[in-house]
Amino acid sequence: MPYLGYGYGFGYGIDPAYLLLVVVSLVLGLATQGYINSTYKTWSKVRSDGASGADVARRMLDANGCGRVGIKHVAGHLTDHYDPRDNNLYLSADNFSGGSVASVAVACHEAGHAAQREQGFFLMRVRSALVPVVNFSQSMWMIVFIAGVALNIAGLTTLAIILFAFSVLFQLVTLPVELDASRRAVAYIQASGMSEINVRGARKVLTAAALTYVAAALTSILQLLYLLGRTSNDRE
Repeated sequence: MPYLGYGYGFGYGIDPAYLLLVVVSLVLGLATQGYINSTYKTWSKVRSDGASGADVARRMLDANGCGRVGIKHVAGHLTDHYDPRDNNLYLSADNFSGGSVASVAVACHEAGHAAQREQGFFLMRVRSALVPVVNFSQSMWMIVFIAGVALNIAGLTTLAIILFAFSVLFQLVTLPVELDASRRAVAYIQASGMSEINVRGARKVLTAAALTYVAAALTSILQLLYLLGRTSNDRE
């Protein structure tokens, strides 16, 4: 987030609204991250029906016509992701070889992304198309914004806000993509005949994970509204 307490149209000193935005963003981020870590830790102590995350994900992939998708190990904790560029699932150590309810839930969630790609899920395609645009906008919008403020050029601040808006759009598209992947994961776990505790645990773990995307989207929207409001006020 930019510091908006100086320069063109933003006056001097500290903006209380901006401080509130920072506090809200921090609270949302810490609360959701703490919740997912706590929920994951709880269900990582509950054994699944005897298979590792990688094993169940492999079965889910095959059941969804994703036989060409590979499963590889990635370093770190909860660094699990699906990479459509090389068509591989990357699972952290705990979820690759671990046989907990949490491991299975996370692994199947990533398999859900592969199934989305295989089946041409519309929002997945939109999200993929936005990736290069967002990579550029995220690296440039702050620079353009600061230049607009420093040089007193309103057009540059407007351009910066437009660039930032692509990040907000990306967050809004990402949310239903993640929710759908979780829905697919829970549906497969249930349909595969795994016990009710696996289904219930998967729902809890993936619901907690979804809240992190909700918080990220909400924070981005609030920041965009703040930028729009401040820019509008200072041009009046």
